[in-house]
Amino acid sequence: MNISIIGSGYVGLVTGACFAELGNKVICADNDNKKIALLKKGTIPIYEPGLEELLAKNIKKKRLKFTFNIKEAVSDSKVIFIAVGTPSLENGEADLTGIENVARNIAINMTQYRLIVEKSTVPVETGEWVKRTIQICIRSKVKFDVASNPEFLREGQAINDFMHPDRIVIGVESKKAKELIVSLYKPLNAPLVITDIKSAELIKHASNSFLATKISFINAVSHICDKVGADIREVAFGMGLDKRIGQAFLDAGLGYGGSCFPKDLDAFIKISEKLGYSFELLKAAKEINRQQQASFLNKTKDALWIIKDKTIGILGLSFKPNTDDIRNAPSIDIIKALQEEGANIRAYDPSAMPKAKEVLDKVIFCKDPYDACRGSECLLIITEWDEFKELDFLKVKKLLKRPLIIDGRNIYEPGDLEKLGFTYISVGRRKHG
Repeated sequence: MNISIIGSGYVGLVTGACFAELGNKVICADNDNKKIALLKKGTIPIYEPGLEELLAKNIKKKRLKFTFNIKEAVSDSKVIFIAVGTPSLENGEADLTGIENVARNIAINMTQYRLIVEKSTVPVETGEWVKRTIQICIRSKVKFDVASNPEFLREGQAINDFMHPDRIVIGVESKKAKELIVSLYKPLNAPLVITDIKSAELIKHASNSFLATKISFINAVSHICDKVGADIREVAFGMGLDKRIGQAFLDAGLGYGGSCFPKDLDAFIKISEKLGYSFELLKAAKEINRQQQASFLNKTKDALWIIKDKTIGILGLSFKPNTDDIRNAPSIDIIKALQEEGANIRAYDPSAMPKAKEVLDKVIFCKDPYDACRGSECLLIITEWDEFKELDFLKVKKLLKRPLIIDGRNIYEPGDLEKLGFTYISVGRRKHG
């Protein structure tokens, strides 16, 4: 099938590369000329395991190409996916300017039937606005359909998530639209949830908001564990064995970050308010997430007493492992807060340092984890990269001014580090000995 993806950001690139891998002819379009020029050379602006190789393979096989000309994308493709960004406005609402602009440009350039599919995360009822915009701007009586097909891609695992999805959500209004999208996804042999457009739009916001709430819940329980000397790992394990709860997203730590959960939670709160419902549960989840970083900072201050003029080692800058994404990453706020107290920062991350350098000042970016330890008063674990789980702790102990590790991701066993002579502070873990 000939398809196009409008928007060559994270979602657009992964979606385009994977559809091409399934044998479709894909055009990825974007209005950023510089980005398109890089993509044509095989250079990608994001880090996602396996994506660069997948792009190169399908460019070589002529199944994938890039353009900044939306007319080309519209005229050559029967199915058009809208995958542009929907960033948060100051009030928490999603900024749908990009969606409207793309809908208008699709309408202007359509000369025959097209299926326009929302791939971006959008508020419920956006499909109606996309349809109305196209109807207003279309130049002739060309038939078209609008559909919703929200993405559920996790950064760091996006290709696997696309190729082996838990479910594929399809919101449609016509039989023709349904048949086209079902045909497109048939090679994946995945469970299909076929519904109306509004329900499909809600599934995405409801899913991400629920997962964010689950994270906030276990983080709230971790505070109780800290106060009574219980172990959040054991509490979460015991909870997760209940099939109604499950183990996923029960890892206490520094809270959620990234480009999806914070934005989608804010948007769902605003959507609900506009519809006359105050979603207090989501507001509480957001506040608990904010408090989690404050609690971690307090643990650091309590352990060091005076922050001013002390050097602190940081391991992890991306909001999660296997990505270079620092959007809403806990590391950024934590580092800035420590710098305001007068701390000197030595930081290391396997992938995110180039992007972190754009937003952080006066940070020493190190060549490896051990370099971040060198001369530091303590070591803070911010992101749970596998690389950090295999450290030589005798070497770490020699490099640190004092053997103090404050672990915001609970990646180490307290007893193991305590036996080596470390003071180990974590999130809701029971002390040993």
